[in-house]
Amino acid sequence: MFSAIMKRKLTDNQVANIFINAIFDSVDSGWNEISSMINEDPAFVQSPNLNAKDSGEFGLIVITGNLSFLESTFEAEQAMRVERIIFQKLAKIYDMNELDFENLIRKYQSFISRVNHPSKNMIYGMSKAIFHKYRLNEFQDVYFKRMQAPNPLFLKRMDEVISNFIWNWDAFFKKYKLS
Repeated sequence: MFSAIMKRKLTDNQVANIFINAIFDSVDSGWNEISSMINEDPAFVQSPNLNAKDSGEFGLIVITGNLSFLESTFEAEQAMRVERIIFQKLAKIYDMNELDFENLIRKYQSFISRVNHPSKNMIYGMSKAIFHKYRLNEFQDVYFKRMQAPNPLFLKRMDEVISNFIWNWDAFFKKYKLS
C-alpha cells in the first residue's frame, strides 16, 4: 500500500525515454539468442544462417509492435503525445526526419497487418513479419515453401519468444504514474 503512494511521477518525455531505452536494450541483448534459435529451428531443412549482427528488421518489428500496444494502454490524447515524442527521438537515432520515420513505422504496421490477416493478434503478426522480413520461407520443407506460409510449429515457438519483447505496461504502472 505504501508503495502505491510513493510512485514516481513521469512526464511524457520520460516515459518515451524509458520506453525507447528498454526496447533497444531488449533488441540488443536478445537478437543474438533469437537468430541462434531461428538458425537451429527444426522447422527449417537448411539453416537460414541469420547473422547475429543483422538485428535491423527485428528491431523495427519490435518497435512497431510495441507502439501498437501503446495505443491500447493510454488514453488517446496521451498516447498520441507519447508516440509523437517517441517518433521524434527515434527519427534522430535512425538519422531520419520525423515524418519519414513515422511513415516507415506505418509501413511496418501495414505489413504486419497484411501478413497477419485475418488475425488481429500482434504477437502472432510480429512472428510472421520476422518470417517474411528475413525470407525464412526459402529454408522450409517443400510443403510449407509451396504454400509460402510459415510452419505453424515455428510460429508457435516464435510467439513464445516474441512475447518477451513486448513492453510490460502493468509492471511499469506499478512503479510509476504519469504527470
